[in-house]
Amino acid sequence: MKDIKIADLIKQEQIRQKNELQLIPSENYVSSDVLQALGSVFTNKYSEGYSGKRYYQGNKIVDKVEELAVERAKDLFKAEYVNVQPLSGSPANLAVYLAMLKSGDTILSMNLASGGHLSHGSPVNIVSKLYNVEFYDVNKRTFELDYDEILQTAKKVKPKLIIAGASAYPRKIDFEKFRKIADEVGAFLMADIAHIAGLVVSEQHMTPVPFADIVTTTTHKTLRGPRGGMIMGKAQYSEKIAKAVFPGGVQAGPHNNVHAAKAVAFYEASKPEFKNYSKQVVTNAKVLAEELKNKGFNVLTGGTDNHLMLIDVTNFCNDGKQCAIALENAGIIVNYNMIPYDTKTPFRPSGIRLGTPAITSRGMGQNDMKTIASFIDEVVKNVKDKSALQKINGKVKEFCSQFFVPGID
Repeated sequence: MKDIKIADLIKQEQIRQKNELQLIPSENYVSSDVLQALGSVFTNKYSEGYSGKRYYQGNKIVDKVEELAVERAKDLFKAEYVNVQPLSGSPANLAVYLAMLKSGDTILSMNLASGGHLSHGSPVNIVSKLYNVEFYDVNKRTFELDYDEILQTAKKVKPKLIIAGASAYPRKIDFEKFRKIADEVGAFLMADIAHIAGLVVSEQHMTPVPFADIVTTTTHKTLRGPRGGMIMGKAQYSEKIAKAVFPGGVQAGPHNNVHAAKAVAFYEASKPEFKNYSKQVVTNAKVLAEELKNKGFNVLTGGTDNHLMLIDVTNFCNDGKQCAIALENAGIIVNYNMIPYDTKTPFRPSGIRLGTPAITSRGMGQNDMKTIASFIDEVVKNVKDKSALQKINGKVKEFCSQFFVPGID
């Protein structure tokens, strides 16, 4: 690369990713094949419209790429309809709202503080300005979904659309129960599986496809593809969805290089190795949560069923941000996060969120989770000791050197 400054920054980021433990549950490592497709000549082409119905010429090969990505996704998720054009998860969600709702209609979704997502209608998000958004929460005692409580809320607010899905919920979601709730109040059901898509296709989590009218997802996270979005659903809604994504949505020309990378990721996710990987992701998360519990950490809900866990760190730190910064100084990357019924602010919340997709992609197993738990335990006992954190960083770096990094090594 002739741009020395950017080349140097890329090298620095490669070194950072190799030397640190990436425990943010929405992050992962893509394969070299996905990276190759992402950096291919397909980035040079404009292709507004859909396969066979473009507003630009020269898209015969691009059409084949998009068609291949769609067919692979349909096979992978057993979906009737797939649209791979959304640029990410939030635009995918917005397209569904535009397709299925009228301005001012009521949406019922999980409260952000209980583990939901901004794009599900948080007051700070544009969705709350277009629609009337009501929320359900996790149970105050168990911090888990209470489907009877959700039903009562749905009966009260009478939503047009119910969203089942989360960005910080460590337990399994019962999409069949959500279907029954939606039917009882006459609502559409949308499932957002951005976090658990990889677990769904590998049968580590219930699939929402038979139960939801529409399913949205990102293509990275546990699916281990490029950063991007996707919409799946019943064929009867295909035309509405397509028009909402383009031309009626918030995007125009799709990113063809990302379509190619998505197709590669779907191919990889169809292999037996991916199922083994997903099983290990869940096993690692369970072991890590249990090890942290044994060291005195307040792991919410007592553990995890998926790839992530939420931890109230206020018995060790002033707040989650202080803890996350200390962990980063030791080479351990997590994000600070609100916990249900948090008394602190989003900028200084009580918790941290961590997960196992990326470290599992590096080949780490159960015994390694015990080592990582010990590192985290050391950090929280030395939050303000810069010298101690630097020593832990050295141990983390040495530990990481034993494992390859997909797409880099």
